[in-house]
Amino acid sequence: MTIPNLITIARLFLVPLTIWLLISGYPTLAFCAFVVAGISDGVDGLIARQFNQYSVIGAYLDPLADKALLVSIYVTFAITGELPVWLTILVVSRDMLIVGGVILAWMLDRPIAMRPRVVSKTNTVVQIVLAAVVLADVAFSFGFEPITNVLIGIVSVFTLASAVVYVVDWMRHMGSDATASGPPPSAGAKI
Repeated sequence: MTIPNLITIARLFLVPLTIWLLISGYPTLAFCAFVVAGISDGVDGLIARQFNQYSVIGAYLDPLADKALLVSIYVTFAITGELPVWLTILVVSRDMLIVGGVILAWMLDRPIAMRPRVVSKTNTVVQIVLAAVVLADVAFSFGFEPITNVLIGIVSVFTLASAVVYVVDWMRHMGSDATASGPPPSAGAKI
């Protein structure tokens, strides 16, 4: 088990803590836990690159930790009314679509290598920024509503664009003659 993997596992444990703090009325502590999770995401990737500590399990754990945190935050914010329900449905549906496509390809003996696209990495970044802005506003009452509304639009566009890119890639892969089992996703891959 590498140090980046241990950091990623710790980040997974921050997910329920962040949500519990948020729904228990401790938004400032939830914001702090979210920031620690974000910093740990950068630190594990930096350590993996600097010390060549990439691993197959890390390539799967890192995006899993990212998605667990984002989906949990978005669902919580939809329930509490901080974000529109339709946006949360869009974000969660996109992730389910991708995971479902990967599982279906695997079940049909056509495994697909996940190659993170620029649009997907950008999508992850804008989703994190929106979650951080909303969480900061809940924790500190900054009055970020105008910024939040702009970010909602940006997240919508990138979430849809990313979903379309993955569907097109999946259809090409499934329609091709050769099975592209390819290498596992790279460490720090954002899907």
